[in-house]
Amino acid sequence: MPASTAAPPHAALAMAATPAREGPLLYSLFPLEPLILHGVGAAVHVLLALAVAGRFLFHRCGLSGAGRAKDGEARGCGPRGGGQFRCRVVAVCATWAVAAAEVLLAAYSCYLGSSAGWSRETAVGLADAAARAVAWLLLAAYLQFDFGQRREGRFPAPLRLWWAFFLLLSLLAVADHVATRLDGLLVPALSWAFDAVSVAAAVVLLCAGLVGRREGGGSAAEEPLLNGTHESADGSGRGDAEASRFTGAGFFSLLTFSWMGPLLAVGHKKTLGLDDVPGLDPGDSISSLLPMFKVNLEAVAGDVSGSGRKAVTAFKLTKALLRTVWWHVAVTAFYALVYNVATYVGPYLIDSLVQYLNGDERYASKGQLLVLAFIVAKVFECVSQRHWFFRLQQAGIRARSALVAVVYQKGIALSSQSRQSRTSGEMINIISVDADRVGIFSWYMHDLWLVPLQVGMALFILYSTLGLASLAALGATVVVMLANVPPGRMQEKFQQKLMDCKDVRMKATSEILRNMRILKLQGWEMKFLSKIIELRKTETNWLKKYLYTSTLVTFVFWGAPTFVAVVTFGACMLMGIPLESGKVLSALATFRVLQEPIYNLPDTISMVIQTKVSLDRIASFLCLEELPTDAVQRLPNDSSDVAIAVSNGCFSWEASPELPTLKGLNFQAQRGMRVAVCGTVGSGKSSLLSCILGEIPKLSGEVKICGTTAYVSQSAWIQSGKIQDNILFGKEMDRDKYERVLESCSLKKDLEILPFGDQTVIGERGINLSGGQKQRIQIARALYQEADIYLFDDPFSAVDAHTGSHLFKECLLGALSSKTVVYVTHQIEFLPAADLILVMKDGKIAQAGKYNEILDSGDEFMELVGAHKDALAELDTIGAANRSNEGSPSRGTAKLTRSLSSAEKKDKQDEGNNQSGQLVQEEEREKGKVGFWVYWKYLTLAYKGALVPLVLLAQLLFQVLQIGSNYWMAWAAPVSKDVEPPVSMSTLIYVYIALAVGSSFCVLLRALFLVTASYKTATLLFDKMHMSIFRAAMSFFDSTPSGRILNRASTDQSEVDTGIAYQMGSVAFAVIQLVGIIAVMSQVAWQVFVVFIPVAATCFWYQRYYIDTAREMQRLVGVCKAPIIQHFAESITGSTTIRSFGKEDQFVSANSHLMDAYSRPKFYNAGAMEWLCFRLDVLSSLTFAFSLIFLINLPPGFIDPGIAGLAVTYGLNLNMLQAWVVWSMCNLENKIISVERILQYISIPAEPPLSIPEDRLALAQNWPSEGEIQLLDLHVKYAPQLPFVLKGLTVTFPGGLKTGIVGRTGSGKSTLIQALFRIVDPTIGQILIDGVDICTIGLHDLRSRLSIIPQEPTMFEGTVRSNLDPLGEYTDSQIWEALDCCQLGEEVRRKEHKLDSPVIENGENWSVGQRQLVCLGRVILKRSKILVLDEATASVDTATDNLIQKTLRQQFSEATVITIAHRITSVLDSDMVLLLDNGVAVERDAPARLLEDKSSLFSKLVAEYTMRSTHT
Repeated sequence: MPASTAAPPHAALAMAATPAREGPLLYSLFPLEPLILHGVGAAVHVLLALAVAGRFLFHRCGLSGAGRAKDGEARGCGPRGGGQFRCRVVAVCATWAVAAAEVLLAAYSCYLGSSAGWSRETAVGLADAAARAVAWLLLAAYLQFDFGQRREGRFPAPLRLWWAFFLLLSLLAVADHVATRLDGLLVPALSWAFDAVSVAAAVVLLCAGLVGRREGGGSAAEEPLLNGTHESADGSGRGDAEASRFTGAGFFSLLTFSWMGPLLAVGHKKTLGLDDVPGLDPGDSISSLLPMFKVNLEAVAGDVSGSGRKAVTAFKLTKALLRTVWWHVAVTAFYALVYNVATYVGPYLIDSLVQYLNGDERYASKGQLLVLAFIVAKVFECVSQRHWFFRLQQAGIRARSALVAVVYQKGIALSSQSRQSRTSGEMINIISVDADRVGIFSWYMHDLWLVPLQVGMALFILYSTLGLASLAALGATVVVMLANVPPGRMQEKFQQKLMDCKDVRMKATSEILRNMRILKLQGWEMKFLSKIIELRKTETNWLKKYLYTSTLVTFVFWGAPTFVAVVTFGACMLMGIPLESGKVLSALATFRVLQEPIYNLPDTISMVIQTKVSLDRIASFLCLEELPTDAVQRLPNDSSDVAIAVSNGCFSWEASPELPTLKGLNFQAQRGMRVAVCGTVGSGKSSLLSCILGEIPKLSGEVKICGTTAYVSQSAWIQSGKIQDNILFGKEMDRDKYERVLESCSLKKDLEILPFGDQTVIGERGINLSGGQKQRIQIARALYQEADIYLFDDPFSAVDAHTGSHLFKECLLGALSSKTVVYVTHQIEFLPAADLILVMKDGKIAQAGKYNEILDSGDEFMELVGAHKDALAELDTIGAANRSNEGSPSRGTAKLTRSLSSAEKKDKQDEGNNQSGQLVQEEEREKGKVGFWVYWKYLTLAYKGALVPLVLLAQLLFQVLQIGSNYWMAWAAPVSKDVEPPVSMSTLIYVYIALAVGSSFCVLLRALFLVTASYKTATLLFDKMHMSIFRAAMSFFDSTPSGRILNRASTDQSEVDTGIAYQMGSVAFAVIQLVGIIAVMSQVAWQVFVVFIPVAATCFWYQRYYIDTAREMQRLVGVCKAPIIQHFAESITGSTTIRSFGKEDQFVSANSHLMDAYSRPKFYNAGAMEWLCFRLDVLSSLTFAFSLIFLINLPPGFIDPGIAGLAVTYGLNLNMLQAWVVWSMCNLENKIISVERILQYISIPAEPPLSIPEDRLALAQNWPSEGEIQLLDLHVKYAPQLPFVLKGLTVTFPGGLKTGIVGRTGSGKSTLIQALFRIVDPTIGQILIDGVDICTIGLHDLRSRLSIIPQEPTMFEGTVRSNLDPLGEYTDSQIWEALDCCQLGEEVRRKEHKLDSPVIENGENWSVGQRQLVCLGRVILKRSKILVLDEATASVDTATDNLIQKTLRQQFSEATVITIAHRITSVLDSDMVLLLDNGVAVERDAPARLLEDKSSLFSKLVAEYTMRSTHT
């Protein structure tokens, strides 16, 4: 082996290969006989072997007490007992590699001795080789089996010295060989190969010796051993090391990927679930990655002066990532180096093989050596490539995990301005697209330095065969690479534009999905779909440019190897360099190897561009301003009697001193005080709470709070998941406290109604709960946290009067009696109980004090109280009318009681406690093989598949022309100088050029056809999926978290846009190339089929065995991604609540858990792929080895050496191509799942038709003219597996009259409205409007003739005009009139842009009350005959409520108005009241008559409201 001693490593064969008269340089420098050098080498290695064996036996036999003591300490009892040993695996692998090489050398020395006779020199050389082989084998065994168990802190010092000595000797041997070659003497190829292995191994071993040490601290994997038990903490019986099959795998298991075997066996037997996938290696989990990455990021990113923010750039981010995964970068660089050196061995030896087959005497005895060199190089190539690719993917998984984790942490810490500067769509794209792209870039990270290396090695081989013509090859390669610069720059620009357009589209899609209910109610969904389609058109303009630019790049580089070959052979012709078949084939083989960097270069450049764009986006996001931590001084609870103190406070959401939101704030709240905040809409009440929490930017002043905080927001923020988890919010379950909280929040009855009680899974944003239920769960969450300070932002407006009174009494006056409570409210009746009332006006505290103190001290408070008294006066008027009305006996009260209908009884029986009863189901994923129909649908979608045969034909022609051109060169070039060429040099070159031009033209056509089909298919899939989603019933959106839909619209659509067509093309191209190679090889030796057919069958079996597992893991990857996006989106929306409770760490931990769950199938999917490819490589190497052995054993002259050389040239690529075929097929099956998932959503059941042409003719233009609504035996349920919500309602709402619907939260009020708008169709029964069954007409015909102000006020990003009139149907004067009617005219006129004033995402720059008024403005514009108010005035103060009611009476005096309200005063002037309880109509009559009957539920509800209001 080279460099093991001072002797030349090829000693045994050097004497036979070089003339005896001229020894190598080393011999001339040191006048020693080879005999002495071999003797010294053997002695040194014998000493090494004895030392290793002695150390091994000494410790194993425990020959000293000290040894035992140390051993005991090493096994975990001492300070060095914990942690993993860094670089041990690398050292072990390198040592085994050297040992294997030494064994091969010893075997070859033995073979030479037996064939050439045993001289003294040969015998000593063999002894030297044998001693080295034994010594290295013992050293490898020691490191593998003994050192790993000893838990030593570092590698032993003698071992590190030996490795340094080994490197020195290796370098000396290389220098000797170089000098020998320069002297004109032949150095055998085997010696060069051994030199390469020994130098590389020596460098690795020395590096391992320098940096290798045991990491401090016991690892989780060792805990069970230390504790003397094999149980893990969770009782599962397996520790982390066993949980990850990779972590505990042995050397040979790692080498051959056998550690994947058990998982593949499970996947082959059954459909894999996430529970079947083993755990991650500790180093791959976020718990170890995130701290390391954050430390590295902080180290490279300096502070921006004065801002306190980190100046993160794409370069610094890259640097931090490289520091985090440096070991993977280093080890993959080593594997890449070995692989690339090994791939050039074949082209280097082709000429020698051709000469051997031609009967050249110089190579007469070298046949077996050549075959051995080919096979060994192939083995190194295969093993290094598999481990290179696997470690690259592991590095990518780590990089992605680290980025998502740090982006998530940043997301929940952003300030309000930063939140407004980035939409949720942009932020979702960062974690779903940009982080993914950085992870994928790991595949390309070494290409930037490998390309120059590969070109350099190629030029070395070309120089050795073609001389100065290699300079022409270099020039051509440089020209080709430079030609890629302009398209590369264009691609970068197009990629940036494409991502920007995707951000805008995803933002709009996210907003639409959030507000789909209001779009359906208003009949606007098709208008908003057209908006998405328009955004997509802009995006596809850039996509088209990007794809066609990539076509140009593909053409340049597919034609590049041919171009380089033409230039090189042309230069040979001009320079007069003779072209012999051996040299030509060596050059062609080199060009084929050079194809890889040249083929990969466009991808690499494209990926560098895309990754740079993604890193820029991530870096700019990480540079956003975070919420300042010093805005509020947080002190311990017992440090002061003052719980909240604000002095000279000036705050602004805009962060500009000119327009402060709050100014001149000065107030204190003592510990245990109740502070009420009131004021008109937009006066700054919610902003006051935000300043206490530190959420609003502080311009000046000081805010101090003592103790922990809990916050209940005005718009309820509920997480997807169980109700119980929402209430516990990360705290341990205390059953007694939990029950008390449920009682205080009046939730027990609601939980009894829900099918699974507190285990019911809540849909996204609490979609399957009423507004009141969501608020009460919020309050319960706050109560359960046991905070010191409670901040309530008007939670009582979303609940009915009875529940509101109960909450105030039980929560604020009861459970929180000893706590500091600040509550915003519009209900005047809750103010007298406050110790301090703050009356807000125009961002200032207009009045402050107790109720009686401020009652007469200013107009602001009197205005609010006066409005409340006016509302109460109505009650007195109705009461007086009742008393004077003698003709209204109590029997007038219609009490509607009924027994359970048969349908309801059946429903009760069906209502089992099974999981299918949950509204939100697990994400559906296909199981088993991806159906052929998915491929067929994809292929035939664009132009009915007409372009597919054209693509295949172009590729087939390309392959035929390529093989033809190479065949021509092999046949037409002479084997040696002595042979007369069959054609002239010029004919040889011209024919080759013609064939080359033809093949390049075919490549261009193929690329153009492929891109055209890809673009058309992507467009059609997008349009069909979005049409299907927008036409889906509301139940689909209720039960489908938006993350799942967004995942398909972003990640899966991106895959379809740019990846899947290319992947499909790859499969077809690879199969065509494989058939071509086998055809060429069979020309030489048809016997190759004897091996190829069984090998191909085995390959196919392996592929089928593997794909069962890989397919399901790819699906699991897709399923596990949506929860990450959904959790991120929820966390961004609820970041204020998360921060107010101090739960950031809990949510970061939850994100880490979701990320690890996503990384697990991704990691094992990578392992499975390499398991397969390793076995395919071994099998294809067998085919190649058989062909070589067969060739060298043919009689001389039996076959044309040139054609035989051509077969070997193609055979060199056989393993790569065979693996590429299977890899492409598997990768396609994994990628096609994106199409499968999109097709899933294309087939969502649609709502009934939007319009029915014949019914539009039948419907009167002014329908409904009367507005009479009849409900006949109405039964409604939200899903087949859920119980009935409305249970047999039979009610008539007279036309032109006002009807109020009241009832406890969850009694079915909002469901009735949804049934009226056919958001939910009746299960049983009918709804008639003016005698027309609404189920017989189109949805838009119905919804466009009804108006609604929904419970949750909604504004879309855009302008005031586009929010009031999205369809553009009204003039500006009509819009201004509507704004004046809804009390917003003055507010909008004050704004600079008037009707074009901006509205940001979710309307967050408008208060909730103002948003509600905008919704009122919409219905005033529409002026329908039927108007529904669903808690329309819940978010406004009493004075504004009275104005709205007055406006509605004026504007809709002749309309049928249905009002759902919690404020009793809102329904008192109704002509009729309907009281619902648990889905049943309990009472229905005029309010006066119901009030007269003191036993009626309505009467009791009013009495309770009046009683709680008498304080005023």
